[in-house]
Amino acid sequence: MKIAFVYDAVYPWVKGGAEKRVYELARRLAARDHEVHWYGMGYWWPEQGIKDTELDGITLHGVMKPLELYQDDRRSIKEAIYFAMMVLLKFRAGRYDIIDCQGFPFFSCFSAKINSLLNRSTLVITLHEVWNDYWYQYLGKAGFFGKLTEKLMVNLTSHIITVSSKTKKDLAEIKPGENPTIIPNGIDVKEINGIKPSEHKTDVLFVGRLIKEKNVEVLLKALVEVKEFIPHLKCTIIGDGPEKEKLENLAQELNLQFNITFMGFLEDYNQVISYMKSSEVLVLPSEREGFGMVVLEANACGLPVVVVDYPMNAAKDLITEGKNGYISDATFESLSNNIKQAIKSRKEIADYCRKMAGEYDWDKIVKKLEIAYFDFLLK
Repeated sequence: MKIAFVYDAVYPWVKGGAEKRVYELARRLAARDHEVHWYGMGYWWPEQGIKDTELDGITLHGVMKPLELYQDDRRSIKEAIYFAMMVLLKFRAGRYDIIDCQGFPFFSCFSAKINSLLNRSTLVITLHEVWNDYWYQYLGKAGFFGKLTEKLMVNLTSHIITVSSKTKKDLAEIKPGENPTIIPNGIDVKEINGIKPSEHKTDVLFVGRLIKEKNVEVLLKALVEVKEFIPHLKCTIIGDGPEKEKLENLAQELNLQFNITFMGFLEDYNQVISYMKSSEVLVLPSEREGFGMVVLEANACGLPVVVVDYPMNAAKDLITEGKNGYISDATFESLSNNIKQAIKSRKEIADYCRKMAGEYDWDKIVKKLEIAYFDFLLK
């Protein structure tokens, strides 16, 4: 097959979950003798000039110079619209069997639709989340336009992939009768197994952007009670973001400044995994997660994960209670109790954690995607 992925942010220059997904699947499809292209922003231009390049068998097409993805900690609408325009103008001529466009930001999906019609290609839209009414919380009254655009976008094609069962369920609310194919995100089990534990030992680990939706404030408040259980408690927070200073001040107020280490953002993925391997529990108290890749990574390290039962948190679907982690209520007491329980049971459930994570190895996921693509072509 000749396959084109469309997504503005390109791995490894941007290391988010969607970027990682496209990269891992694209390079494996290329290794399986498919011709694979990726249309995104030209992050490599400063070093290589304005031209196409190759990365692990993937032909990268830069349609524009890189712009900031976020403005005031929200995805930039200006960048999204400009990228969509450039995709429409610079998408290379010639027919692709499959055009797989990531659903967010929405506008590039409309450009991909036009290109699919002109070149008789099959358009696939991969949805990482469906926001629906959450748009009002995100944008206020202007959320009406976000909700409308999202609904128009999911009706561009009948070939839809969702990364989780939660997203599939949410899609049914705005597109009744749709039966998308679930192709989850994954991990590279072999790569993770080859990484050694860090010498930096910690009890509680958090990995993620320090933004309000991640709810790290709730974790800090829960640690006050956990500290009574573990007097010399050590917590490591890996990540950066607009909430960092506020969280550092809160740690002082809660008298946890000697218990918590703020590591900031770690560029080296191996270093993040090494910290997981030297921890007792990973806590992800997010209100909203489209998938929760960090859960799989932690489980692959034999680490139980504690998540919180919020309506928009798809990460909780990855947890089998008491088997590879725990699902907390949205209270400090419940979260602290589950953290303590996870630490107690860490050694007992480590093998099951690894077994569960193994089902999400990218080599297994790419086979499911390949089958889905062939099915779409036959419909």
